Amino acid sequence: MKRNERHWARSIVSAILFVAAVLPTLATRAAEPGSCTEVRMADPGWTDIDATNAVTGVLLKALGYRQSVANLSVPITYEGLKKGQVDVFLGNWMPAQAPLVRPFIAERSIDVLHANLTGAKFTLAVPDYVAAAGVHSFADLAKHGEQFGDKIYGIEPGAPANQNITKMIGDKAFELGRWSLVASSETAMLTQVERAVRDKKWIVFLAWEPHVMNTKFHLAYLSGGDAYFGPDYGGATVNTVTRAGFAGQCANLGKLFRQLTFNVELENQIIADVLLNKVNVNTAALDALKAHTNLLGPWLDGVTTATGADGLQAVKAALGESKQK
Repeated sequence: MKRNERHWARSIVSAILFVAAVLPTLATRAAEPGSCTEVRMADPGWTDIDATNAVTGVLLKALGYRQSVANLSVPITYEGLKKGQVDVFLGNWMPAQAPLVRPFIAERSIDVLHANLTGAKFTLAVPDYVAAAGVHSFADLAKHGEQFGDKIYGIEPGAPANQNITKMIGDKAFELGRWSLVASSETAMLTQVERAVRDKKWIVFLAWEPHVMNTKFHLAYLSGGDAYFGPDYGGATVNTVTRAGFAGQCANLGKLFRQLTFNVELENQIIADVLLNKVNVNTAALDALKAHTNLLGPWLDGVTTATGADGLQAVKAALGESKQK
């Protein structure tokens, strides 16, 4: 073979190898339309979802995506997912939200993508001095109605947990038919708890973990509410849910959200920084990620940036840069 022919052959081989190397990246990019560059998320105003949204925001920014977060009630969030106005919601608390979410799952207007937190709990609680006076279960509430003012303090109107309490009262369960629900917001409810604890007054309210309330107040979770909050003191799993088809249309993001798994320690650290140390939630999330870099590998396994580069390296670089600033 002549010299020019050998050179030409080598060029052809090199071109083939180059195309073979580039094609997978091009295919990945082609699989995600331009609409995937912005991830629309929802926040009902809960501190734990503030925290997980903020962690996700750090990752998305480092990967070259834009995150927008809308403050929406839980029912409106599911309607937004159904209509394609919201992409991802990290706060599907189960079984508390089961009655609300069941129709959306049945009609396949949302996808339950992944359990992003296990070991959570969500039910009614009282301060420890109330428990010491004999209130340990839902069945103990009615006989102390006068001390409680026949009231249960909840979170924002329309929240599934509030609906569970309303149903319980409507069912006249535990002889609570004359009681009422005080619906406000997480912040307003906890302000009421703080006042009650300061004055050693009686109060029963919605409580959950992860949340700084578990360290700020001495709480006792009530037993016996399985029919309304599930067993094991409202033992809960928190799921990531998306609009129907999101993970298929945005394959790289779908992979990220299927692997993004939080833990109680991580969330409690962020929530404590925000509520106790008055740190901005995005700064708190950044600090928490720097302290838990061991989580990044499993989260970002096989995940790329929006332009096809190594996702793990991009996030580590972003954390390193922010550390130097």
